[in-house]
Amino acid sequence: MREIVLDTETTGLDVKDGHRIIEIGACEMINHVATNKTFHVYINPQREIDIDAVNIHGISNEDLIDKPKFCEICDEFLNFIKNSTLVIHNADFDLSFINNELNLCGKNFEIRNPIIDTLKLAKKKFPGSLVNLDTLCKRFNINLNSRNFHGALIDAVLLSDVYVELIGGKQTSLTFGVKQTSKSSDKTKSVLSEKTQLTKDRNFTVKDSELEKHDKFIETINDAIWKNYL
Repeated sequence: MREIVLDTETTGLDVKDGHRIIEIGACEMINHVATNKTFHVYINPQREIDIDAVNIHGISNEDLIDKPKFCEICDEFLNFIKNSTLVIHNADFDLSFINNELNLCGKNFEIRNPIIDTLKLAKKKFPGSLVNLDTLCKRFNINLNSRNFHGALIDAVLLSDVYVELIGGKQTSLTFGVKQTSKSSDKTKSVLSEKTQLTKDRNFTVKDSELEKHDKFIETINDAIWKNYL
């Protein structure tokens, strides 16, 4: 099951005021485990960035002068997300901006991928509590050291960890209670290491009665390859 965890940064809060996307970050998950495949791009929005937005993400107009326009990265972005489920925190916000950019590029379609909105998941799981990304990371002990400012790729990677916790936590990645670090940059390495340890710790002894039953079962199968080892 392929899912894309997605985040954007923009020039302001409302697409209806003519605000545009300036950064897209996305990371791939297969069966709820990060694969380390990512999509990340800064975009020239062809307009001024609100100062309030600059204070949040730290990206200035000067930073984006030589960056591509959305139309120039549009096909690459769509090819990355394909028809996969998109995992987004406050999906209505990001999708309104993405669909607006597609419209400005002359595309005759909108994003119709299946959507999982982690904001809605968090509100349902923690009613009445703050459910922004910072708060959720702290709740789940996810490391925020790499996040001095909001950044699309950084936030997408952090959200992938939050998403796993929201839908069941460590058991989702088949670690079954084994202690797991929450550092986003070490996510895949940590999961693989723990799975390897689980395999090493398994030690089963087959009983004679079980072997006898197995041999009798093999005799009932025509041309069974196991007969070569009897």
